[in-house]
Amino acid sequence: MTCFHLDDFLAGWIGGASSVIVGHPLDTVKTRLQAGKGYKNTLHCIVTIYKKETVTGFFKGLSFPLVSITLYNSMVFGFFSNSQRLINKLRDGEGRQSTSMLDVTVASMTTGLVSVSVGAPVDLVKIRLQMQTKSVLAENLTFAGNGSIPLRSVGLQVQPVYRGPLHCISSVLQTEGMQGLYRGAGAMVLRDVPGYALYFIPYTLFSSWLNPNGNSSPHPCCIWLAGGLAGAISWVTATPADVVKSRMQADTMHHRKYKGIVHCIIQSYKTEGLHVFFRGAIVNAIRGFPMSATMFLGYELSLKFFRSL
Repeated sequence: MTCFHLDDFLAGWIGGASSVIVGHPLDTVKTRLQAGKGYKNTLHCIVTIYKKETVTGFFKGLSFPLVSITLYNSMVFGFFSNSQRLINKLRDGEGRQSTSMLDVTVASMTTGLVSVSVGAPVDLVKIRLQMQTKSVLAENLTFAGNGSIPLRSVGLQVQPVYRGPLHCISSVLQTEGMQGLYRGAGAMVLRDVPGYALYFIPYTLFSSWLNPNGNSSPHPCCIWLAGGLAGAISWVTATPADVVKSRMQADTMHHRKYKGIVHCIIQSYKTEGLHVFFRGAIVNAIRGFPMSATMFLGYELSLKFFRSL
């Protein structure tokens, strides 16, 4: 039995593209809540974005994740499926292959660790672009001199720092170096290693419960529901680490507030209390369901199509 299957990567790419389009508007809201200022709650954030930036505000930075996150999800699903088959083969040899929860756990946590190498720069650029609003920029800039007069108080127009994804990458490399692209990577490891275990394990369990007869081709509704529930669970439990990651990645070189993960946690707790680490949890749950449901459905249906050729 061949362990490596290329179709897992192709199916992951298709599923990833679908999930990005579905989930990006709420991802923007989640990022603004976690790393921005002036938002009272989820609804207030949505209304504020719409009033100030119209519908296009929810799709800021979409082009980059549409290309990069689809590639990222391709790697995640391809790596997970192939590593799971490899673990099965190492345990059972060339004979009968059976998947245990331990196999799924090891494969998913390894996938979470490996995914950071690609996911950290992708997330950083996405968040920098999502956080780029005139009001946010104005709050961070003051006149030379005593520095007490905000730019927005005199009505000056503030130009975006980044003209697009490529300019953002170039600017970060010039000002912060390669390590700048991996700012928040440590927090991302804390989020994704357990996060992917709580992503693939619930999906496997829910799929088994919703398909008790063990049919080789579960109904699309079962895939959709199992994927959605798994995504909601994974994102809600990952929210505290996601908050720290988002804050560190939104923290630019010229206005840096956090020295590292521990400093970010301490400062966030001191200034905003324990509840800050659960900011965006509702959005994560709401967003996680349709995103993951679309992701798994796109993946499974694409995989079925490729293997029928």
